[in-house]
Formats: sequence, C-alpha cells, structure tokens
Amino acid sequence: MSKINILALSPEGLRSFLEQMGEKPYRAGQILAWIYRKGAQSWEEMTDLPKALRKRLSESAETGLLPPVKKQTSADKTEKYLVALADGQAVETVMLPYDTGISACISTQVGCKMGCIFCASGMPGFIRNLSAAEIMAQVLLIKNRLLQRGRELKSFVLMGSGEPLDNYEAIVEFLGAVQDRERLGMSLRHVTLSTSGLAPKILRLADLGRPLNLAVSLNAPNNTLRDRLMPVNRAYPLEQLLPACDEYAKKTGRRVTYEYILLQNINDRPEHAEQLAALLTNRLAHVNLIPFNAVPELGLKPSPRNVINEFAGILKKKKINVTVRRRLGADIAAACGQLRNNLCVDKSNE
Repeated sequence: MSKINILALSPEGLRSFLEQMGEKPYRAGQILAWIYRKGAQSWEEMTDLPKALRKRLSESAETGLLPPVKKQTSADKTEKYLVALADGQAVETVMLPYDTGISACISTQVGCKMGCIFCASGMPGFIRNLSAAEIMAQVLLIKNRLLQRGRELKSFVLMGSGEPLDNYEAIVEFLGAVQDRERLGMSLRHVTLSTSGLAPKILRLADLGRPLNLAVSLNAPNNTLRDRLMPVNRAYPLEQLLPACDEYAKKTGRRVTYEYILLQNINDRPEHAEQLAALLTNRLAHVNLIPFNAVPELGLKPSPRNVINEFAGILKKKKINVTVRRRLGADIAAACGQLRNNLCVDKSNE
C-alpha cells in the first residue's frame, strides 16, 4: 500500500489524516512547521512529536521531499540540482545568486511539448506533468539548502523545464500552497510564472486576480517570425496573446514582462526592435532581453553584445522599459533555455 505524501495534503487534509490515526489535529501544525519552515528531512528530526507517532508516520506517510541525486556549481555560484522523481523520471532545479537576493528556477513538467527552436527543455519530448507536490518539493529543496547556510529564498520563477500553463490545475494548487500561511506562506509578488503564450490559460489566471508576476516568452515582434521560433504562435498569434496579457495586467495590477531571447541574425535587427516597441507602446509592459545561452544541438548563436546594446537602446528611445538579463549558470547548462530532464542519474557529485 502506497504511503501518503504530506506535501500533497492541505492542512485540513493532514488534520483529517492524523485524526484517522487517532492523533490530535494540532499535530498537523507541528508537522507542517518542520517540513515548510524548519528544514526537516525526515520524521526522526521532528523532535516535538512523540517517538511512537514518528514511527507510525514513517510506516504510513512520506514527507514528499525530493533529495537531489546530482549537484553542479557554476563559476558564478549558481547551483543546479538533478532531482529524481518516484517513477524514475528526473527534472533540474536551479539556485540563482542574484545581487538582490537568492532566487530559484523551478520545473513544472518532465520535458515540454511547446517545441520552441531555441530551448533544450523540449528536446527529449514531453513525458508528463509534475504534481503540485513535486513542484513544491523543488522549492523546499532550495529553501532548505539555504536554511542550512543561514540564508533565505527571496523569490522563485516557474521557468525551468515545461510550460506551466499546460499544467494549469497543478499550478493553481501549488500557488495555493505557496500563499497558505500554514505551508510556504510566501506572497505571490515574489513568484514569477513564465509562459510561451497560452492565451486562454492567461485569461483563466487573470480571473483569479492573484498578484503573481507574469512573464511571456515573446521572442519575435511579428507572427511570421514567431511562428518560426515558437509553434504555439500558430494556435495563439499575437492578436490573441497581447490582449490576454492586457487583461492580465488590468485584473491583477501587475506589469507583464515580455521575454525576448536574442538570436544572431534572426530576431535581433533594428527593425525588429522598432516593431517590438510599436507592439508594446501604451501597454503595462517591461521587456527583458535575454542573450541566447548555447545549446550545441540547436545550431543557434547568441547576438553580439553591441547588437544587444543597440536593440535595448532603440527600445529605450521609444520609452519602453527594458533590461538585459544577467547570465547565470551557463557553464553548467543551468541558464535560461538550457534545462532538460537528464535521465542519466549520477550520484557522484552529491
């Protein structure tokens, strides 16, 4: 008989589970505090629980935490973890040491079905969605590593492998656990969801009215070019995507970030910058220019620094808010677009 996954339970569900065991419901608060705030990795560490209860829990339940089987550290102190899942699949999770605080990049699917030509995540194909508990386990992995060092996780992005909005129900369940004061207790103002542009799901997310930061992987200023780079555009072209983003900004009050990966001689010309500025003028928008991070199998090249600077300069002249993303973790394939589900599980580096 399979064990109960505590990360998959709401506080009410955990209290009910404990009551069925003949335990007092207040024990749920102790267990949640150990898992979500104190960094416990096992039942034995939960020292304010009676030994008899810890033994019974070890026999009937699992914490749901997913210890990494491999760790890589970049020259810039970025850390990438390979996390093995219960069914033998794996995903990658990244800790990002920004000057403004430590963030994490979290995966939401094993593989991806979007087929963007510049991204490694979809190369193995789509395998399956992650559960809300598996997504939370990645957040807690990074949070607990930082806790051991006396540091805090300031923010995180749903920007690893997979399309979050293609896993909509699990994402909404996960976001509820993020906000829940008995669980992670973090404001969604510190969470960013990155999507390739599933317009109907953006509208559903807008209706929730939550202060979640939305980042849209745009990467082209017209449908012809975006069709080539991102097959999703054929289903949801710019005429559908941008109004959905406007609705999101209106209902949540949050500025939408438009991510734009710069590819040499493909989408980085001055006319592309002019078209992009025209698209975003009078919108509550911010452009995040992303230098392409090499994926050898894809055969694409990053735009030179002077081209990136010129592109950004054109946007600024047109009064478009723009930043150039700092590259982190590229030397260990942990940067934007480089994550994938590496099934060659190797414990040598953990």
